[in-house]
Amino acid sequence: MAGAFGNQHNEPAMMQSSPLNLRRAVIWLGRLILGPIFIYAGYSKLFLPNTHFWPYFFLKFSLATNIANFAFQVEAFKLLPPWGVQFVAHTLPPAEIALGFLLLIGWRLRVWATLLSAIMLGFFVVVTRAYLLHMNINCGCFATPEPIDLKKILEDAALSMLAVLMTYFAFVEARSPHPWTVPEPK
Repeated sequence: MAGAFGNQHNEPAMMQSSPLNLRRAVIWLGRLILGPIFIYAGYSKLFLPNTHFWPYFFLKFSLATNIANFAFQVEAFKLLPPWGVQFVAHTLPPAEIALGFLLLIGWRLRVWATLLSAIMLGFFVVVTRAYLLHMNINCGCFATPEPIDLKKILEDAALSMLAVLMTYFAFVEARSPHPWTVPEPK
């Protein structure tokens, strides 16, 4: 008969796996790298290009100017109609901030990691298209004039790969038992 510890000799049951493995390390790295990047990307699009915050009525003007600048960068990719450009310019920066925080918190990680992977893959495709079409435009990633070149393509590819791996491993880890649970007696 098995004792309270899970075996016949009353020895403590062994953990099923280490609390840290490659999958969990990739998930943590993905959260700690991509979360702050997305927070900063959204913040920079909303606040950095034009930072007239005093007096407070300039804040609205400043945000409107920054969103208009970002809309100009989105329009330069020549992918969306005017209403789509305005939609992306108004929704992407706050969505990036929220997604970055949700990624750092880790709440419902599979949902937010999937959304982040889709966004990163979309960024990668759009930037690669612009590069292959020899479009002389700025990326618009961090609201700074950053031309699209091979370095930017590789950077987006690496971040997209990290996002996809993090999402895949989050789904795999959700199916496995927690590493500190004691196995059920047979």
